[in-house]
Amino acid sequence: MQNPGDSTISIGQLTIDARLFQFINEEALPGTQVEQTQFWADFEQLLVDLVPVNQALLAKREQLQQEIDRYAKAHLGRPNPDEYKTLLQNIGYLEPKPAPFKIGTQHVDAEIAQLAGPQLVVPISNARYALNAVNARWGSLYDALYGTDVIPKTGNEEPGYDAQRGEKVITYARNWLNTHFPLKGGSHHDATNYQITNNQLVVTLKDGSETCLQSDIAYQGYQGEAKAPESILLIHNGLHIELQFDAEHPIGKDDIAHMKDIAVESALTTIIDCEDSVAAVDAEDKIHVYRNWLGLMRGTLKEEISKGDKSILRKMRPDREYKDKNGKTLTLPGRALMFVRNVGHLMTSDAILLNGEAIPEGIMDGVITSLIAKHDLLGNSKVQNSREGSVYIVKPKMHGSEEVAFANTLFDRIESLLHLAPNTLKMGIMDEERRTSVNLAACIAAAKDRVVFINTGFLDRTGDEIHTSMLFGPFAPKATLKTLPWIQAYERSNVATGLAAGMSGRAQIGKGMWPEPDNMAAMMSAKIAHPKAGANTAWVPSPTAATLHALHYHEVDVAAVQQSLLAEEFDGLDDILNIPLMDESTTLSADELQREIDNNVQGILGYVVRWVNQGVGCSKVPDINNVGLMEDRATLRISSQHLANWLCHNIITEEQVRESMAKMAKFVDEQNANDPEYIPMLPDLENSIAFQAAQDLIFEGMKQPSGYTEPVLHQKRQALKASLRP
Repeated sequence: MQNPGDSTISIGQLTIDARLFQFINEEALPGTQVEQTQFWADFEQLLVDLVPVNQALLAKREQLQQEIDRYAKAHLGRPNPDEYKTLLQNIGYLEPKPAPFKIGTQHVDAEIAQLAGPQLVVPISNARYALNAVNARWGSLYDALYGTDVIPKTGNEEPGYDAQRGEKVITYARNWLNTHFPLKGGSHHDATNYQITNNQLVVTLKDGSETCLQSDIAYQGYQGEAKAPESILLIHNGLHIELQFDAEHPIGKDDIAHMKDIAVESALTTIIDCEDSVAAVDAEDKIHVYRNWLGLMRGTLKEEISKGDKSILRKMRPDREYKDKNGKTLTLPGRALMFVRNVGHLMTSDAILLNGEAIPEGIMDGVITSLIAKHDLLGNSKVQNSREGSVYIVKPKMHGSEEVAFANTLFDRIESLLHLAPNTLKMGIMDEERRTSVNLAACIAAAKDRVVFINTGFLDRTGDEIHTSMLFGPFAPKATLKTLPWIQAYERSNVATGLAAGMSGRAQIGKGMWPEPDNMAAMMSAKIAHPKAGANTAWVPSPTAATLHALHYHEVDVAAVQQSLLAEEFDGLDDILNIPLMDESTTLSADELQREIDNNVQGILGYVVRWVNQGVGCSKVPDINNVGLMEDRATLRISSQHLANWLCHNIITEEQVRESMAKMAKFVDEQNANDPEYIPMLPDLENSIAFQAAQDLIFEGMKQPSGYTEPVLHQKRQALKASLRP
């Protein structure tokens, strides 16, 4: 039987999957003011010009790695800092610092340029997750507190709604209001009524006295009637909250002020991801990805969700309207501002061939996601994304300023192809590769008129650290890696470099993911470090986490922190280049080695089996202790590279790893026993494609380009899909 993807269309030097060709022509292009024939002709020319450049940049990566490997073989152990730095400069890995500069990016939405708050990252392939993330601009504080361990659970809660726990939630929320929205007199605990009198918020207390907020600017507007508002809008540190009232509501009817909830402005931005959290390996998958992005850009994406005997239609929320202090309409966004994360420079896609060769997937993503985003720019949606007329694209896994400059050229060409004004396409630069970290200023300078985002990502950054320095010696255990000087220097240098480039008030400086979505109390304790470090956004694993993390941005005025850091000079290059090898005096016991192997192997198998067998690119995967962790290709990269490094330096043996893999395959199968869609690895491990993928990632890890997992995962996922076809 013919594979439906075998049908292709030939245009000039291009061979295009017929289904993708149809999607572009019939769904994506109409309404964009881009003519079909010209689009394909210009796309072809763009590929002819830029594919060789893309290939040359990948070859440069390999050339630099070979130079570093040669040096490492001759200088085992931690290298002499000055000599090592000279080597990196001589081979072009370490670039000259650019002269002082400021970014010139214009037409940036406030959520990116001026406000500080949480950011979600969500796989574009899952419509429900994407809609949840986009709609996470506003979240229920009561729900976030009641449903998580931020308020410790006693174990004695009543089934259904527990009134005592509910009281603890309300007490927590009123305490929070007293801290960030204090009254001139009295306490929110004693408030019995909130109403609008003479365009001001008036609060009545238990003793009958009236008071108001200490801050005159905190009150912004209301919904409903002035004497009995349905909600009252407040603002602090640029973020809004909404006090909601309903005397008939199950919570509101028992509250002395009939307050039923507090809605918190939460996820200001969300990254709609085509990359690490997505398993898209062929034209069929890519069309699904692009169709969901089109639904978001046109405001038409919907998903029907079944909950028990009820069916819920999930769609994009409208904007929120209030009466302001002057009686005029105040409109606030109802949705998070969307970035789209394209694929990096490495992978190719056979959805389009140029002279019979698969084209770079990152180029294809750039052209097609930008084409689709033009619907938002032209107002083809009832729900607007960018009010400044910009398209926000995150470019991951770039190595050094040459690759950023190439992405900048690609964006120039896409703007010309789609008839967009220069610098309409804004760029997010992910600081997750070592060659970018040590050259971050040059990377920002290479896209200084369109950059809107930099961030740090510990997992990918560590995976690249291990692969780059693979031959110098064995790396420290995984848990130790994040305690060593290089990682602190990397995190601090990222913020300092971004601020020196003038990103404060013009762009986002971000921090990485909290990986444990069920441990919100720990997140609230740890993640406040991100705004305190001067980062005006940080990744969270869920809408609930976004609502809770938003509280940190009320506690910390990030703009003030950034201003205080502007005068502070920091150059952490020496620490960043201090390779985090295992200390020579470290001796790991047999039990410690086995735990490290088992932890890595279980994490690899738990993620890979879902990726390969089910096409799930990101999910909450139980670890060896059955703690749910958010896993994507970045976590897989570090685990597989860490094992490859220890194998390379004889810290562990192949036999030990294979024994662990057999044991952990059984364990992972048992962990997923209740998933009806799960395909077990046992009893036939030799013929389990997912198990084969895990083996290749570990035992062939040194050969993988930059230690990336995508080539193996894509190959095995394609094989699995082929095996399921009739």
